[in-house]
Formats: sequence, C-alpha cells, structure tokens
Amino acid sequence: MKNTVSIKQNHVFRRLYSKGKSAVSPCLAVYCRKNRGGGNRLGLTVGSKLGKAVVRNRTRRRIREAYRIHEGRFVLGYDIVVVARVKAAFAPYREIERSLLRAMDRLGLLKKEEP
Repeated sequence: MKNTVSIKQNHVFRRLYSKGKSAVSPCLAVYCRKNRGGGNRLGLTVGSKLGKAVVRNRTRRRIREAYRIHEGRFVLGYDIVVVARVKAAFAPYREIERSLLRAMDRLGLLKKEEP
C-alpha cells in the first residue's frame, strides 16, 4: 500500500470511534476522520465474535486486500478504521469489496471520476 500507513495506537482508534464519521453495511463499519498528514492511515478491527484466529486473520487479509486494490481511488489525508462485523467472516470476497467501496463512497472518500 503506497499511500497508507497502519494505525496501531489505541487512542487513535478511540478518537475515530467517538469523533469520526461512520458508514455501516452488513459486513463492515467504516469510521473516518481527516488527519494532518498527506496520506491515509488504515486500522482494522476484527473482534473475537467472528471466530477463532484463522477466521479472524482471513477476514483481516480480505479487507486489507480490498483496500489495497482500490487504494488509488480513495481521497488522501484521512484516518480510516474498518470494523469487521460477524457477516464478514462468511461473506465472499466480492461482497466485502462491494461493502467497503459503498461505505467509502457514503463517507465521500472516493475520488470523483473525470469524464
């Protein structure tokens, strides 16, 4: 991921949950907030409700891959946290990808395509 750095600090996650804008779908919840940097910062949250470690890690990899493939379409300068919901563990990859793009569009994070 060229323009994206991982979020690892708990206080950044908490700030996004409390003060960020959000969009939800059956598979994912996405929180975002403008940051001071030039690039995006991405955090992933996959709770233990989804299943054991194998299921959680697979879900995390799928979300990260969906983000990576479409990274060029996202507006820069935001902190983004993606929270996987229980349905994401059993959903096909295409549904996760579609949910991520729809949520990012609702938050205004997709670049406008020029004609």
